Amino acid sequence: MLFDKVKAFVVQLDGASGGAEPVFSGGQAVAGRVLLELAAPARVGALKLRARGRAHVHWTESRSAGSSTAYTQSYSERVEVVSHRATLLAPDTGETTTLPPGRHEFPFSFQLPPTLVTSFEGKHGSVRYCVKATLHRPWVPARRARKVFTVIEPVDINTPALLAPQAGALEKVARSWYSSRGLVSLSAKIDRKGYTPGEVIPVFAEIDNGSTRPVLPRAAVVQTQTFMARGAHKQKRAVVASLVGEPVGPGRRALWQGRALRIPPVGPSILHCRVLHVDYSLKVCVDIPGTSKLLLELPLVIGTIPLHPFGSRSSSVGSHASFLLDWGLGALPERPEAPPEYSEVVSDGEVAAAGQSPFPPLQDTNLSLEGPFFAYIQEFRYRPPPLYSEEDPNPPSEAMRPRCMTC
Repeated sequence: MLFDKVKAFVVQLDGASGGAEPVFSGGQAVAGRVLLELAAPARVGALKLRARGRAHVHWTESRSAGSSTAYTQSYSERVEVVSHRATLLAPDTGETTTLPPGRHEFPFSFQLPPTLVTSFEGKHGSVRYCVKATLHRPWVPARRARKVFTVIEPVDINTPALLAPQAGALEKVARSWYSSRGLVSLSAKIDRKGYTPGEVIPVFAEIDNGSTRPVLPRAAVVQTQTFMARGAHKQKRAVVASLVGEPVGPGRRALWQGRALRIPPVGPSILHCRVLHVDYSLKVCVDIPGTSKLLLELPLVIGTIPLHPFGSRSSSVGSHASFLLDWGLGALPERPEAPPEYSEVVSDGEVAAAGQSPFPPLQDTNLSLEGPFFAYIQEFRYRPPPLYSEEDPNPPSEAMRPRCMTC
């Protein structure tokens, strides 16, 4: 049969290594090839390629129209984020062209839009990207091959909004049978809003139990998926990480001085899609027996670009120091540590080898600067001048002190 002449028909993407599929982001080029292997000569009408990226949501809700009438309301919405078409093979003359037996490769390449949505799979929606090739031949069904690829849109947490501390406070009167049993208060704070998977969130909290029964503090990172269609929305929440503190007895107060809550491998936040959002929050709550729990929610953004060790060092260190001082958990040093002696930094052998020069040799400026810029600032090895002081650190002895002429 003519259909059996096609031994293989697949789509391959460049960049795959070791069995791992390539990951793309907005603005990058997607390149690959369509492989066609024939067992015998075959007539081909056309070989077409289509790349598509689509965000799609769908769910149903039961509605009641009366005491005995019920119906199901369906909600669905889709957004095209990538759409590319190309013809890889078309006959020059006539309706078909004949390909000889063997292996044939048809390369392709296209540019992704500058802004995309991260690939996502949820209960009521998804964001999927794929490349599909279609082989048209006369008198036989079209042959199709499909290749799915992943897109991760960068989310940089090194921005002022995501480096700002997050804090909140709440209180609640514990009641039982319409009688007050005291006031329970909760305050919590984290040092920034943006984190990446694998990082640890140090949770600072204060729990004041003024009630007559013990309470239990807890904290959790919660993912909220929001699906939107036709003016309606549906949400799905899931706890991705949690911790449980020790019970706080009646009339007692407890402090969390940076309780560690590690973020597991989760997808980044999706904030700029018209039909679905993925948000994160840190929820700190206190379980109060006989009363609804006291719940405090702090917003989080899970990013893909981690905290830069140099670019945000001064701002993050300064904000973290003031953050600790506000909570009474630390103190800044009153005066800087004295610099080391010159002999402790540079030995006599190093000075002789450098030709009596205190500076290390400059690096070749033509080399590729792969690391941060600050790594290439040369160090001044002489000891800096001492700190200014109103008092002489080396006062003269009594024997050498000049006497007054009238004494």
